Amino acid sequence: MSLKSAIIRPHITSSKSRMELLDKRRSRFRILVCVDGSEASYDGVRFASRIAASNDCDIILLCVRPIDQDIRSGGLQARFTRENMLDWGIELPGIRYLKEGLSILAGDKSLTDHWTTTTSHTDSWGDPLGDNKVEYHHDTGKSIVLKLKTAPDIASGILDQYELGPYNLMILGEPSHWHSPTRAFFSASVAQKVMMLSPCSVLLARSRRLNQKKGHLICVDGTRHSLEAMRREAVFAQHLDEDVTVLCIARDPKDLSTAERVLEKSVEMLLKIEVKNPKKLIGVGDPAEEIIKHGKDFSIIAVADSGMGIFRRLLKRGIASRVMGAADTSVLNVR
Repeated sequence: MSLKSAIIRPHITSSKSRMELLDKRRSRFRILVCVDGSEASYDGVRFASRIAASNDCDIILLCVRPIDQDIRSGGLQARFTRENMLDWGIELPGIRYLKEGLSILAGDKSLTDHWTTTTSHTDSWGDPLGDNKVEYHHDTGKSIVLKLKTAPDIASGILDQYELGPYNLMILGEPSHWHSPTRAFFSASVAQKVMMLSPCSVLLARSRRLNQKKGHLICVDGTRHSLEAMRREAVFAQHLDEDVTVLCIARDPKDLSTAERVLEKSVEMLLKIEVKNPKKLIGVGDPAEEIIKHGKDFSIIAVADSGMGIFRRLLKRGIASRVMGAADTSVLNVR
């Protein structure tokens, strides 16, 4: 199984005018990384740089700015602002965040030799600045894209960007708060809104475990949905050269034998796709609490999405949401 088939099979729209572009993107593993200037968002960039070491991975850095922020109010002429922004010669909102993200990705490497650069602008929401992007293309086919997007709010901008993708994975930094489902309906953080509504897998990157290579903890419950998610995430872990441990939770001690059978089946599936030395782990009790407890010893916790529709997901607090909000390490919600 290739990395391209890991994590998520992107949803593709059927618009004929986009088919050629989408066909090209289907052959790539595309990562959307959201930056807002916070150190937490740069943790996501650092994680993306690890994933995208191979030439079949593209990274799109996205910064979303509210409509008309600091443009009319600052008295800047829109065309002048746009042209200078595309040359990265003026410090407008969001540009310095994207430039900092680019410096993290590039490190000490130059983006001049073997790279070509293109810029583009799209009118958006009647805003003077609109949407702008700079694309860096390498001879190998690899791309790094910096996108400054205009939207009514940040979460909507991120989700709208997916529709322009598609993407295999979204990476977000750790949010400052994570509400219960009832409160989240009215005042969820950006990360929580995106997690609830994203069509693709979402990784919440936490710096506490970012540089500690202790492997991936993949949670299964025996359902077809969770086992398929396990297979895709295990390929992802192998790509990062990290060990895989499969966790199954028995809600009650009398269910231990069932959990053990699920683990045996899971390991057998992983061995068939040549995952190296998968380990088994079992817990007893509340699934979310057990996952969080065991997950603190791993670099990533991977939990399958509930499989619910969007509205049920908004109204019901699933295990994945509880783990993402309370875990002490990075969490991947696999869809």
